[in-house]
Amino acid sequence: MKEFVNFTYKCTRIEFMKYNVPLTLLFILLTFSPLANLSAQKAGYEIKVSLDSFDTDTLFFGYHYGSKQYIKDTVAIDPGKKEFVFSGDESLECGIYLIIMPPANNYFQLLVEDGQQHFSVSTDATNPVKAMKVKGSKENILFYEYMNFLSLQGPKANEIKESITKKKENKEDTKALEQSLQDINTEVVKYQNDIISNSNGLTSRIIKASMEIELPEFAKDEESQKRRFYYIKEHWFDNIDLADPCLLRSAILQKKVDTYFKNFTPKHPDSIAISLDRILQLSEPNEETYKFFLIKYLSEYAKSKIVGMDKVYVHLVKNYYQKGKAPWTDEEQLAKIIDDASKLEPILIGKQAPEISMYEFDIDETLKVKDHENEHKRFKYRDTVSLYEIESPYTILYIWSPDCGHCKKAMPKMIEVYDKYQDQGVAMYAICHRTYKDAPSCAEYIKEQPGMFKWLNMNDPYFKSKYAVLYNVKSTPQLYILDNKKEIIMKRVGADQLDEVLAEIIAKDKLKEQKK
Repeated sequence: MKEFVNFTYKCTRIEFMKYNVPLTLLFILLTFSPLANLSAQKAGYEIKVSLDSFDTDTLFFGYHYGSKQYIKDTVAIDPGKKEFVFSGDESLECGIYLIIMPPANNYFQLLVEDGQQHFSVSTDATNPVKAMKVKGSKENILFYEYMNFLSLQGPKANEIKESITKKKENKEDTKALEQSLQDINTEVVKYQNDIISNSNGLTSRIIKASMEIELPEFAKDEESQKRRFYYIKEHWFDNIDLADPCLLRSAILQKKVDTYFKNFTPKHPDSIAISLDRILQLSEPNEETYKFFLIKYLSEYAKSKIVGMDKVYVHLVKNYYQKGKAPWTDEEQLAKIIDDASKLEPILIGKQAPEISMYEFDIDETLKVKDHENEHKRFKYRDTVSLYEIESPYTILYIWSPDCGHCKKAMPKMIEVYDKYQDQGVAMYAICHRTYKDAPSCAEYIKEQPGMFKWLNMNDPYFKSKYAVLYNVKSTPQLYILDNKKEIIMKRVGADQLDEVLAEIIAKDKLKEQKK
């Protein structure tokens, strides 16, 4: 049976970004109602608010933006007065705005659309929804009619649900109760559809965006359920216009997009890139929403700590910023973004690791000459060895520094893991990230860690191989796991994760071989 429409979304605290004010949310309704006000548009905006049961002389005016809420204005009145006036010479951007009541910071919401920005509301601070009276805004009048309708249906539905739960626990018949619940749900859906069919106002659009899509019948077998999943994914945005400028200032737009990523997008960079392309394409007709999403996700994947997600960042840079689809970005910043992505692209998972060649340390001989008066003669090497020369099913490229705290902490674990897997085809190409001046410190540290003698210890005293550039070394340690073709299988793995990651990689490869 279809569950009763969930029409409220409750929060306990909200961070208002401009003033960093923590708020307790009275409640946010995700389904609303009304008709468009076709009266002549006045310049600017003026919203008058009268509050009973409210003794504070200050009121905040805020708004939704994506998943956040922000303060736009603060109004203080003289003691004894009850009417607060929020006004401005320029019209407000359409969306859902918030009247915030300190000190508890409960708030109620008002809808603002073009042509409906001069109105007044009066209510009681203890129950703003039930006591709400609106003048001058048909949209808000119907909005609160709708919310009061829902506030009556909610308790009925919750009471029936509790009765159903009790009867099921006692193994009693629940058909009559389930039918009653369905009747309430039908009544709510009819109310919503009536609004949608008679109006294209903001409330109507938000109601539609919050409603489930209509589904054809699907069988219960596994294959049919897969088709059902892909049908929902394909039609997920049917009821919402991502380019609607008003929805950016509502609670529903980002929630809809977040659910799409959470429920219908595999956590793989290629799949995420495809979903992002779809969202950006759908939002592109509205420049502000398109810009909001592109900046948001570029920043998110630039800072992501999840292995492999830098591929999403590179995708956004190459397909949007590099192609001139982010015209708001200044030239200097754009150049930095493009340069950063160009350095990351060659070392993405799945790419062929850049070839490098350098000297193998002669540890004992270096220690003998480490105090030589000529700093260019304070190290000794054996032959050069290139990364591609290593013939092994797996190669760990490990870039470390002798004075790096993380490297020191990780090295014993690296030795332990190498000892465990070297007989399973794992080789180590370890680069001490130091120039000729500090090469002796590399040898001294290796001498203190005898386990390091088992693998190749490399150094490029004059950075001739350009490994630091090729592998975008900004800090140490850096770790890459390569296959026998020197393609990058995994990277940015911590020493404490390496054992588990290697075991999984080797097991998968063995399984593939068995299936051949």
